[in-house]
Amino acid sequence: MDSTLLKGLMVLEHLAGSETPRGVSELARALGLTKSNVHRTLQTLVAAGYVRAHPGGTYACTLKLFELASPVVARIDVRQVAEPYMRTLAEHTQETIHLALLDRADVIYLHKIESPQPVRAYSSIGGRAPAYCVASGKALLAYQDEALAHLPEALPIHTPRTIPSLDLLRRELEQVRIQGFAINRGEWREGVCGLAAIVHDAMGRPAAALGISGPADRLNPTALRRFSDVVVDAARGLSRALGYNPIAVSSHPAPRHARGPVPARAPVTVD
Repeated sequence: MDSTLLKGLMVLEHLAGSETPRGVSELARALGLTKSNVHRTLQTLVAAGYVRAHPGGTYACTLKLFELASPVVARIDVRQVAEPYMRTLAEHTQETIHLALLDRADVIYLHKIESPQPVRAYSSIGGRAPAYCVASGKALLAYQDEALAHLPEALPIHTPRTIPSLDLLRRELEQVRIQGFAINRGEWREGVCGLAAIVHDAMGRPAAALGISGPADRLNPTALRRFSDVVVDAARGLSRALGYNPIAVSSHPAPRHARGPVPARAPVTVD
């Protein structure tokens, strides 16, 4: 166990729970540490931006702690709010439903509802997949351009249908923004297809992707066309439940890496 890190977390947690700034002596007594230990720890936390020194030799937490916690809180909120939308989508499609987040070049499955079908797509909550190979990942990448910096120009191939280059991926992501949803045509696992749409938070930022996946013989081009409106409508409903208002957000455009959805979807070919 790293005792230095542990002491730092103890000091940070104590300051976070305090209504007023605390001095070195107060912290040392409360935590059972020496003054020199507390002082060194505080200087490290100040340098890292988590703590600010106040006049009179007292210290308090900065908003960096709030910034660190906010994405975690947002993920929990998204999962809780998404449950009824995922249930409705599952009932309508009878396929596996995923709620996914982007982590660098991967998607992480935050929540899922299994398909009742005997043959279904395999995945697990907390599992990962290459974002450029799955529908939820492409839906997220389309609105978070900075994530493409984590991908090489020549993309690793997983199946014969994997997108082979970053240039071709960029073209497909532009199409995702136009049509309002993303498709996986067996690009991560052969014989497994999917469709997903972006979910926005109250600030118009990408909060998650909501989608379906299943065997290619069920999620064929005809089925994907049939389910595209259902998935997009579910994602829009979840966005509204999170406080998203496209009219309000459009009057304050988001930066390029967090673009809002295109108002109208163009007709597309999914096969």
